Amino acid sequence: MQEKILQTLAKTELHCHLDGSLSLGTIRQLAGMAQISLPLHDEELRTLVTAPEQTESLLDYLTVFDVIRPLLQTKEALRLAAYDVAAQAAQENVLYMEIRFAPELSMDQGLTALETVEAVLEGIKEAEAEFGIVAKVLVCGLKQTPPEQTQDIFAEVVSLVQKGLAGFDFAGNEADFPTQALEEAIKETQALGLPLTFHAGECGCVANVAHAIQLGISRIGHGTALLKDRKTMEEVIQSGTTIEMCLTSNLQTGAAPTLADFPYQALYDLGANITINTDNRTVSNTNLTKEYALFVQHFGTSKADFYRFNQNAIRASFTSETEKEKLLKKLEHAYQN
Repeated sequence: MQEKILQTLAKTELHCHLDGSLSLGTIRQLAGMAQISLPLHDEELRTLVTAPEQTESLLDYLTVFDVIRPLLQTKEALRLAAYDVAAQAAQENVLYMEIRFAPELSMDQGLTALETVEAVLEGIKEAEAEFGIVAKVLVCGLKQTPPEQTQDIFAEVVSLVQKGLAGFDFAGNEADFPTQALEEAIKETQALGLPLTFHAGECGCVANVAHAIQLGISRIGHGTALLKDRKTMEEVIQSGTTIEMCLTSNLQTGAAPTLADFPYQALYDLGANITINTDNRTVSNTNLTKEYALFVQHFGTSKADFYRFNQNAIRASFTSETEKEKLLKKLEHAYQN
């Protein structure tokens, strides 16, 4: 399929990090607001905010985010950032997306967790009104953060569920903070009543995915290590777990050193609930159209496959059942034309 056709396909995205997906123009605007100097030329700036095609590790990949953190310390900055990411997605015909971020990374200058999420929700609402995209927010806790701090943040923001907060996530340093060590924090988060997605299998340990599934987590971010263990792949199928795949990002971090190490084909053959995502549009220099093109190029993914993956995403999304039905009908209409 030509990229022009892929661009126009209706899409959904479940796994997109706010701070890793800002356009260069918005980064410059945010830097001006924060009175922070950036390189004059876009190519220099892009190098600063984009990870290399291959990094040493996930933690190496994450160092790029240090450039963005000081730019997202005010309500206006967060509002603008959220609007920007949703607007980018709308240009690719994304019908529905979930944007995730960690409030603690925007609390350096005194914002509360509640204020950060409210600001992101405001930006999303503006983009929804202008472009017709439906977008929700996922609040991330960082695995390396003391669990009590994360629980305080989650408890503070859970009241925003009626305004567009859809669920929670745990991201960050998987290598040193395995799923099993976070079991109590996961259960406390689940007790708040919102759905939970979870980064696992990005650092080579399939046990992190298996433990997440055993704890009743219905969506796994990445899940790359699944290829190492047939039994856990079968548990994915049996439990109906949805996998949020991020191909470009996984190749960059070495989660999948080569295409042969990426679990797509094995999971596809088993009938898993696959979804395609960018992870970080800017840090990985990608978008959904580019990701779709890679799947066509490397795996021969068809339009019918993309339709099914987008159905998977809507069914696994953290929006209401009523909204899901509307989106599924809209998606069906789009793929019939």
